[in-house]
Amino acid sequence: MRNSRLLLAALLVGFSATAAAAEDVASGNVSVNVNFAARTSLKVSSHLLQFDVTQAGATATAAIDFTAGARMPSGSDLVLTVEPLRSIDGPGGAADVETDLSFSGEGAGLMAGALSSSAHAVVGRWQGSGLRTGRVVFKLRANAAGSYSLPVRFVLSTP
Repeated sequence: MRNSRLLLAALLVGFSATAAAAEDVASGNVSVNVNFAARTSLKVSSHLLQFDVTQAGATATAAIDFTAGARMPSGSDLVLTVEPLRSIDGPGGAADVETDLSFSGEGAGLMAGALSSSAHAVVGRWQGSGLRTGRVVFKLRANAAGSYSLPVRFVLSTP
């Protein structure tokens, strides 16, 4: 019986020490800061614009569909640009045909403008994380009938 009382007393002391320790842990504060790098993803339907101009001075169109995703800090900018990789190839491979190339975006945050062979152009601009889809329609006006092509690169960035 005496051993039982000693065992009971030891258990009570152990439980109260454990309860006091648990109480200390439960009342503590924890601060957590999480920083993550921006992450982007871009899929485009093609990297080659192809136009068939049916008569001199006419306009032909080519469309590129895209899906752009980003995970980044709140309030950060997301920019989609397009740049030609070389000059426009004209009928029979001619590069000296006079052309005019413009684009317009279909979807939220997309823009319109002109595309020159020497610089990139901003096609879309958004703010914050999310998934965006859209279409960029390119219009080529040429002074000679024929088939034209232009390889392009789309870039999604967080400036």
